[in-house]
Amino acid sequence: MKLASRDQIYEDSKNARSNFRRIDLESADLSGLDLSGADFRFSDLSGVNFSNAVLKKTNLSFSNLDDTNFENADLTDANLSFSSMVGANLTNAKIVGASFNFSGINKRNPSDRFASLTHFLYRTGWFGNMIGIFIGAFIFYGVSAVIYFTHQIFTASDPLLATLNQYIVGNNISGGVITVLITNWLSSPLERYFKTTWVQHLVLSLIVGIGYLGLTTFSYFQFGHEIITEVLAKFPNQVTSSAPWYIYVLCPIFVANVFHYFQKQGKQLTLKITEQELQLSELEKSKTKAELEALQAKINPHFLYNSLNSIASLVHIDPDKAEQMTLLLSKLFRYVTNKNADYFDTLNNELEMVATYLEIEQVRFGDRLSFKIIVRDEALKNVPVPRFLIQPVVENAIKHGIARIADRGVIEVRVTQEQNLLRITVHDNGPSFPEPISGGYGLQSIQNKLKLLYGNKAALSLQNLPLKQVVLDLPFKTPPLTPPQ
Repeated sequence: MKLASRDQIYEDSKNARSNFRRIDLESADLSGLDLSGADFRFSDLSGVNFSNAVLKKTNLSFSNLDDTNFENADLTDANLSFSSMVGANLTNAKIVGASFNFSGINKRNPSDRFASLTHFLYRTGWFGNMIGIFIGAFIFYGVSAVIYFTHQIFTASDPLLATLNQYIVGNNISGGVITVLITNWLSSPLERYFKTTWVQHLVLSLIVGIGYLGLTTFSYFQFGHEIITEVLAKFPNQVTSSAPWYIYVLCPIFVANVFHYFQKQGKQLTLKITEQELQLSELEKSKTKAELEALQAKINPHFLYNSLNSIASLVHIDPDKAEQMTLLLSKLFRYVTNKNADYFDTLNNELEMVATYLEIEQVRFGDRLSFKIIVRDEALKNVPVPRFLIQPVVENAIKHGIARIADRGVIEVRVTQEQNLLRITVHDNGPSFPEPISGGYGLQSIQNKLKLLYGNKAALSLQNLPLKQVVLDLPFKTPPLTPPQ
């Protein structure tokens, strides 16, 4: 095998010389070259970089293409038949019309489907048609044999001939059962201990062939010898000679190899489907987490601005109250900026955060705002609820309710158990919700969060009668979500 370099290949291709058979180009860089119609048969091209190369109608058959890089290459109508392609990279390669017949492409290759029988069957070329015809004829012939022997059993003119046909059918059925069982039992060990496909099929053929011979020998001396002897004695002129024993051995070997092949194809397909399902699941989970993060309530910048202004105005007038408000604001921000927190916290902690928020707003509004937080059943305080679920609702009540009235405003947060639901109501004595009742962006974000966390098991509703309030109904069971890493 002669050695060559990129420069030699480039010069030869420029001079319209395209015969590179039996050439050694291991790990050469041929990226970007136009090698259309070149003949690389029987060459060592392992590790060659063909990225962005033009390989239209190039003959790469019977070559070593292990770890060869065909990324973004144009392999239109190229011939890669009978080549070893373990670890070859065909990412974004143009492979329309390319032939991969019997190429040794392993599962790391994204185009391993081109070496599969299923690919040949759906291709419209002559090779696919020939394989389809062969398989169809073989199945048709087998079904016809089943019909024939079954008919002979029930219509035989002599009971002895019926017994002979029963023996033949029983022998074939038992042989088929044993062949399939052996193949199923051996498929995984063969793939585990023998990485090369042809070695797997060779070992399987030897084991199945020996096993079938053992079965038929036992069956013959146990049952068949007596039956056949009686038939030969009674019908010496009607019994024709049988095919040699080694011809019959080909049947279980063929069946075993076909079963083993399709088992491997099925495993690869199942693995790909499982990987895709896992990827889709992870993508969906990541999407949900991202949406939850986007919906996670943040402290309104106007609230922060107003709070800091209130603190500034209180520093000289009432330093103690300014200090109290600063500590409340610090406490609130510790809760908000807790990066290690889950999507859920106890109702007690969530209500404590809401109370802190309302105490800060109470400093700003003064006597115009009062609030109550009512939980009759202390056990409910340990129920997990989504973080930042109640505070945006309370903020919405102050912004669109209390801030719009001149009289004393009242916010009441009440928690009760209604059958299998945890009910949280936020009431304010501000103007009623406009008809038809609908929530703004803040309440819509709460609805979206509930939808992501609970599906249809949680609900948010707005009421004007008998009281103006926002009602949150949550199931007690916490969804299995974890914070993003």
